[in-house]
Amino acid sequence: MTAEPTIRRATPGDAATVSRIAARAFTESFGHLYPDEDLQAFLATNFTVERQAQILAHPDYAIWLLELEGEVVGHAAAGPCGLPHPQVADGDGEVKRLYVLKQAQNGGAGSRLFRTMLDWLERNGPRTLWIGVWSENLAAQRFYARHGFGKVGEYEFPVGRARDLEFILRRVPE
Repeated sequence: MTAEPTIRRATPGDAATVSRIAARAFTESFGHLYPDEDLQAFLATNFTVERQAQILAHPDYAIWLLELEGEVVGHAAAGPCGLPHPQVADGDGEVKRLYVLKQAQNGGAGSRLFRTMLDWLERNGPRTLWIGVWSENLAAQRFYARHGFGKVGEYEFPVGRARDLEFILRRVPE
């Protein structure tokens, strides 16, 4: 019998772990889409230990680790919305990253991780939440739609020299 995955909030001491899981998860999910030079440039810019340490030390951001039998198999990150949409307002939150490695998918752990992040984003009451998602990631779009997010815009997401079409999704509190 396989153990139940656990979720814990990452601390600044987890910066190297966050860096590794973020790079691994992005590469597993999207690495095949890019020339290696572009992929490596993206990873070297976005998932450095130093950058993760800065995020983990900032009070407005949070990262959670999904662990299964002592191995980190996913992570989620949230903070203030930085998406390029004219209706983003001060106080809006953003789901920055939500990744679960293939080996741990389809068992409900991703939904639990997402719920943990949403609870944190709404800790001071409901607020408008945003997500950027790759236009061709239909499974993610369906997942977010089930949680009340709808498409409200588009933008280009750079990965090295490559530019991906990203959809901007939003959920407005009732």
